[in-house]
Amino acid sequence: MSASCVVVGIDVAKAHVDVCVLGAQFKAQRFDNQAEGHSALTAALQPLGVALVVMEATGGYETELACALQAAGLPVAVVNPRQARDFAKSMGRLAKTDAIDARVLAEYAAVLLRRDDLARLLRPLPDAQQQWLAALVTRRRQLLAMLLAERQRLQITPRGLHPSIEAVIAVIKAQLDEIDGQMVGHVREHFGELDALLQSARGIGPVA
Repeated sequence: MSASCVVVGIDVAKAHVDVCVLGAQFKAQRFDNQAEGHSALTAALQPLGVALVVMEATGGYETELACALQAAGLPVAVVNPRQARDFAKSMGRLAKTDAIDARVLAEYAAVLLRRDDLARLLRPLPDAQQQWLAALVTRRRQLLAMLLAERQRLQITPRGLHPSIEAVIAVIKAQLDEIDGQMVGHVREHFGELDALLQSARGIGPVA
């Protein structure tokens, strides 16, 4: 398979994703399904010249990763799980593990590449304003993960080291406030009408 036909299958779970790449030297791997894991996976895939990434719709667990890969310029198709299951059955793949599912999705990606209507299956690439918002959201999640880690350290660290941890927590909180301010301003400037419409629904606030 040539470099232009490198395909990727990603099996998505709540806590992790399993990745299989066909057409390039890439050992099947598992990544955390959170911002740091998404960044690591994106960095690993970008040099490979990926022609298509396929993952299943999994109730929203795939959304953040799909957006991160798209923002990096990778073509992503999110397919109906039933389609993937039917394809697996047609290939005689009856065993089911995360790694096998990722392999099947990569094989399915290779088949989809030959379809004339492939463009219809691809998620539309985000524009510059959406990409910047996605970057802000990713950074916010990274900061929240750092804040949680420092708070957990505070509980198990000798009291004499608490001032050091508390200083780091204060810096992270300040950065969170800065990111939140940028996000609010960006949404108001570029997505004001949509923001107002969404927040008119009960339970939807600025962060959502």
